[in-house]
Amino acid sequence: MASDRCITEHERILQEIESTDTACVGPTLRSIYDDQPNAHKRFMEKLDARIRNHDREIEKMCNFHHQGFVDAITELLKVRADAEKLMGQVTDTNRRLQEAGREVSTEEVIRCRIQQRNMATTVEKLQLCIPVLEMYSKLKEQLESKRYYAISHGDAVSQYRFCQIMAENLPRLREEIKDISMSDLKDFLESIRKHSDKVGETAMRQAQQHRTFNSAVAKQVLTAHDLVDFSPVYRCLHIYTVLGDRETFENYYRKQRKKQARLVLQPQANMHETVEGYRRYFNQIVGFFVVEDHILHATRGLVTRAFTDELWNMALSKIIAVLRTHSSYCNDPDLVLELKNLIVIFADTLQGYGFPVNRLFDLLFEVRDQYNETLLKKWALVFREIFELDNYSPIPVETEEEYKLVVSRFPFHDAEVEKQDFPKKLPMSQSVPQIYTQVKEFIYASLKFSESLHRSSTEIDDMLRKSTNLLLTRTLSSCLQNLIKKPHIGLTELVQIIINTTHLEQACRYLEEFITNITNVSPETVHTTRLYGLSTFKDARHAAEGEIYTKLNQKIDEFIQLADYEWGMAESDGRASGYLMDLINFLRSTFQVFTHLPGKVAQTACMSACKHLSTSLMQMLLDTELKQVSMGAIQQFNLDVIQCELFASSEPVPGFQGDTLQLAFIDLRQLLDLFMVWDWSTYLADYGQPTSKYLRVNPATALALLEKMKDTSKKNNIFSQFRKNDRDKQKLIETVVRQLRSLVYRSNQHF
Repeated sequence: MASDRCITEHERILQEIESTDTACVGPTLRSIYDDQPNAHKRFMEKLDARIRNHDREIEKMCNFHHQGFVDAITELLKVRADAEKLMGQVTDTNRRLQEAGREVSTEEVIRCRIQQRNMATTVEKLQLCIPVLEMYSKLKEQLESKRYYAISHGDAVSQYRFCQIMAENLPRLREEIKDISMSDLKDFLESIRKHSDKVGETAMRQAQQHRTFNSAVAKQVLTAHDLVDFSPVYRCLHIYTVLGDRETFENYYRKQRKKQARLVLQPQANMHETVEGYRRYFNQIVGFFVVEDHILHATRGLVTRAFTDELWNMALSKIIAVLRTHSSYCNDPDLVLELKNLIVIFADTLQGYGFPVNRLFDLLFEVRDQYNETLLKKWALVFREIFELDNYSPIPVETEEEYKLVVSRFPFHDAEVEKQDFPKKLPMSQSVPQIYTQVKEFIYASLKFSESLHRSSTEIDDMLRKSTNLLLTRTLSSCLQNLIKKPHIGLTELVQIIINTTHLEQACRYLEEFITNITNVSPETVHTTRLYGLSTFKDARHAAEGEIYTKLNQKIDEFIQLADYEWGMAESDGRASGYLMDLINFLRSTFQVFTHLPGKVAQTACMSACKHLSTSLMQMLLDTELKQVSMGAIQQFNLDVIQCELFASSEPVPGFQGDTLQLAFIDLRQLLDLFMVWDWSTYLADYGQPTSKYLRVNPATALALLEKMKDTSKKNNIFSQFRKNDRDKQKLIETVVRQLRSLVYRSNQHF
């Protein structure tokens, strides 16, 4: 029972000690000594148990927060236990001294007082030394565990030898700590160089998500601190700051980061070949500057805004130069478009970190021009393929559904065609709706580049119209001009090309409306660029018309080359030459195809063909290689010219007034009539008169032909017949020749 009461009493005392102010604990402790003889021992056991219990709780709490704190508390507890033990010894000694003091002399009391004072001084000095020793011990432990934050000083107890030894070791330890922390920093710099692309990729993805979704998504993303362990930087900065060498660290860090910036800005040689090459390049740059931005805000002075701005300005100039060079190598518009999207995300990402990016958006205008160039090259291939696959025949439509399908792709409206029954044919060939559709596809492709550039509708409208003008006036125009010049393009194809360009020209206003519907900018707006398609198709049509004239003449030359006159024949065959009849049949069938052409074009082609035929026949008759021409040959030649005149009078192309087309052969007709009738007296008498019957006969031409007819080949020579029949005529001929030569001479003198 006494034991239980004792335990209960001790429990009460412990609770009172725990809950009472420290100044009032003395009477409570004294009650223990006033109790039973063994009560003190049992109380001490109870107290030790209670202390151990509290120690465990304290240890758990300290472990939860920081291992270093736990170590410190453990050391403190050890000192506390020693202090309590010392306190017990002092108390016991005091008690014994009190008992013995009754019998001790004054000298002994003084001596004891001195000892007591020395002991108190010793305890005081030990209390000063213990923290220093603990700090030094902890410093060694932290060095071993690579925790370099604690740098201790022993100035308060520097008079002791052990403190001097520690002080002598501190410089070495400090240098060792600096070297180790710098090594960690170098490892960090190497690691961050390798992992910048990952940081940049994350930052760019988050910027893209921020643009796509709401701000709630942005709050859920990772930061640079989540992806990178910056503790080596913080640790090294702290150590160099504590050791008074922060400036050295700052200079080293900035110098190394500048070097890394130059490496990051150096692109791969084949970067322009794939979008991944550009993406890696941008990721590394973004990663670099995201890290620097974090260091700027987290370290208070390791880098400054001026330093990061300097780095960014240097980087921006290099980036623009690199992109300008590499984008020029790219011929794929899809890749250029992806590059543009990457530049926009890249700019938005860094703008979000406070870096100015206006120059990047200015660069996008240059990239846009490159994009348009690649589009133009791509569409040049598209147009060429369309032209190569076209059959250059009117589009046949069997049913109304087919007709609606065509007009849904191309704005065709013709009241006459619409009235016709099915099946029917549309005047243009299949390339026309295909070209129109591809021009619209080009406009859509050009529009894609304008997305996300933060430009006004007016600017976008202007860009679309300018790029479309380039497509029409340069790319499509060049393809049309090359098509017209191709050897396999014949007269039928040229006629169809003229018809096609007419319909495409009429469709230009619908392209204007198409762009207006996209941009919502009225064509009447001031400074709105107009489409120049009209001139493109007019130029192509004129080129095709010229090519028609050229090919017609070439075809006429081919027939002329088949001519095989017997220039010494005694008399004609009585019918026109076969080659000429074939030529006239060809012209007749060709001009039937021209019925779909504008009237003026068909008339010009017909007149050009007749003039060329007339000129070719005249050149054949006056050829210097031809030395002799008989009257029979002249008669045969006359039969051929008569067929030409009959063809001209048959109105192969409608619209000529009177005998306009026949006049193409007037020079030949008058020359042949002069020789056939042998009407030299009239010619010579009326020469130079506006009413002359042979006004179109040049004396040099007449002389040249007369010289061929006066050749003395003996056989079938007209002059030999004259000599046989009438010598007076021979004299007349010689007189005519002299007079003609005189006329030629006077004409030459006049000019």
